[in-house]
Amino acid sequence: MKKILIASLFLLACVTLNAQQRRNPSPNANLKSVEVNADGSVTFRIFAPTAQRVGLTGDIMAFGAKFAKDDKGVWSATLPKEQVGEGAFRYAFTIDGVQVFDPKYQRLNEIRPVVEIVKSSEQPFWAQKDVPHGAVAQVYYKSSTMNTTRRMHIWTPEGYNASKEKLPVLYLIHGGGDNDASWPGVGRAGNILDNLLAEGKMVRMIVVMPDGSMPTDKFADELVKDIIPYIQKNYCTKTDAANRALAGLSMGGLETMESFMAYPDMFGYINVMSSGWFANNREMYANGEKRLNEIAATLNKTAKLLLFTQGGPEDIAYNNGKEMLKVFDKCGIKYEFSEMSGGHSWHVWRHDLHNLAPRLFK
Repeated sequence: MKKILIASLFLLACVTLNAQQRRNPSPNANLKSVEVNADGSVTFRIFAPTAQRVGLTGDIMAFGAKFAKDDKGVWSATLPKEQVGEGAFRYAFTIDGVQVFDPKYQRLNEIRPVVEIVKSSEQPFWAQKDVPHGAVAQVYYKSSTMNTTRRMHIWTPEGYNASKEKLPVLYLIHGGGDNDASWPGVGRAGNILDNLLAEGKMVRMIVVMPDGSMPTDKFADELVKDIIPYIQKNYCTKTDAANRALAGLSMGGLETMESFMAYPDMFGYINVMSSGWFANNREMYANGEKRLNEIAATLNKTAKLLLFTQGGPEDIAYNNGKEMLKVFDKCGIKYEFSEMSGGHSWHVWRHDLHNLAPRLFK
């Protein structure tokens, strides 16, 4: 089971890379953009093979920083320890006079610009509207699975803090290359949920958006042993399977499958978005079929909804998902399938959440 999903994650992540890139990875692939050296100096690096001039700007005392380019196109400059004191400093590179954020910065995807293209005069379902708003909180917790402190985002409905009502919980996972800030950010989850609740189209619930950026085979344990216990201890929740939902997109879809296949009696509602086992991996399918046969009766009894959604034939996971569902059919697993045009994109996944939330916990 674990080997299936590890392989699936790796192969799905590779579909956007061509063969030449796999043979000759870019020098940027493993580049460490900022490195504090043993002698107290700090080295800055950026991959810019066609640049003529690179510099450094920001809070950090970067005057005198002289960048040099190596034969791989990596520019670097080292600031001596006498110039860089202890502390936290904002910084940016300048490339041929243009300020550029560090492309290797760990949280860069949280500040990437997003353009909203709406061709109708009506506000889309993900817009921030004049309705009561819930709260989206950043929460840090101790992960025994990963032996570190990790972060998740949690949406609670308007009025939650003043209420003692126990609520059901949806666990909602992002895809590869993103993190726990992606659903409330580019995914507009908070707006979508606020609007649905104000329109009376969904029940009050808590939505937990964890950070799925970890080895896929670790996520099920992270969810069941660390995240769910934390939520049940610190939030007012219902704790049975009928009041627990799980959904995820792309890599998060693999983690969703990893979780419900490992714990088939824990989730009453499941949505796998734009995901599937790699179509040409026979071992993956053999092991997957074996596990589905083992859990079929339990899963069919516990899951009131098992939904697979795709972004149409242009979705890079479309064929993988369709082939995988043939195994679900063979094993007698009850599920629903739907698709819409839009490909492997947040446009599709916003619609997925908008369509899923009203079906939960009813």
